[in-house]
Amino acid sequence: MRYSLKFADKSTKTTLSKSMSEKRTEIGEIGEFGLIKKLSEGLTFKRPDTFTGIGDDAAVIKASSDELLVTSDMLTEGIHFDLSYVPLMHLGYKAISVNVSDIAAMNGTPTHVFLNIGLSNRFSVEAVEELYKGINAACNDFNVELAGGDTTASHAGLILSVTCIGTGPKGKIVKRSGAKKGDIICATGDLGAAYLGLQVLEREKAVFKQNPQMQPKLENYQYLVQRQLKPKARMDIIHELNELGVVPTAMMDISDGLASELLHMSKASGVGMKIFEENLPMDGLAYDTAVEFQIDTAACILNGGEDYELLFTIDQKDHAKLEKHRDIHFIGFVQDLELGNVLISKQQNEVALTAQGFKHF
Repeated sequence: MRYSLKFADKSTKTTLSKSMSEKRTEIGEIGEFGLIKKLSEGLTFKRPDTFTGIGDDAAVIKASSDELLVTSDMLTEGIHFDLSYVPLMHLGYKAISVNVSDIAAMNGTPTHVFLNIGLSNRFSVEAVEELYKGINAACNDFNVELAGGDTTASHAGLILSVTCIGTGPKGKIVKRSGAKKGDIICATGDLGAAYLGLQVLEREKAVFKQNPQMQPKLENYQYLVQRQLKPKARMDIIHELNELGVVPTAMMDISDGLASELLHMSKASGVGMKIFEENLPMDGLAYDTAVEFQIDTAACILNGGEDYELLFTIDQKDHAKLEKHRDIHFIGFVQDLELGNVLISKQQNEVALTAQGFKHF
């Protein structure tokens, strides 16, 4: 995917409409129920366990013998996203993906999502349709059903609240609290790219504010921007672990930075974590961009956040099953709690891990 974003000017109300279409239909013209009807036109149930969804007072979903997983997340304009450079379609995709990622982090399979939206009068019907294109694309990618939700007016910009439901076989749900001494610490994909994508977007926004004639130059940063704007939950890894017969002892997704997640897992499991800088996975473009921005590469990986990769621990007996997997990296091992949570640098120095990732308050 190539990104040719244009920054929104001060007339955001006009931009949010004209960026999708010359026509602007005010939501008040068709009302809440008219908007719901328009957005659900052509929507059909894809999953056999969905009996009733959008259009009734509640969804009807067939219960299974598996354990039920439920997660909820909120994205608020100005806190979690900036519409001057975040396309609505990408925002819709991300809203679903980050919730699916939470289900994946429990070794579960997502099945249904419920979406609540708060809209200000800046948004036209066409803008909301653009948002839903991304939502529907994510639902298709992850085989989840958009089964309901609510829309309401907002005086504070755009607010998205997503609840995702999933299932997992009894005995195979993975929590943060199962790591034990001797386990191997694993991370998927590469880390730090999403944070660096954000730095690129913020830099280009600053240039635009100085000179509105300048539009973003993202050709050399495509991968980083994609990692920030359209992260993809690692359900592929969950399916592969299942096929290989590997059940992690502890797992969570990496949303607030690797260091923060390691400390959460340490506290929940009552163990220490020891990782090695030389084993931390980083994309080549991310590395080069960190150097360009004069940001320590290890800091990007440890504290960047929003990668939505998986952090998990495995019993040593499962090492052979995963050692040739090109997208799973062995970054350290679990040790006694009294030995602490540490990073061994490339110079073989031991450094205490501290969380400097995103803080909500």
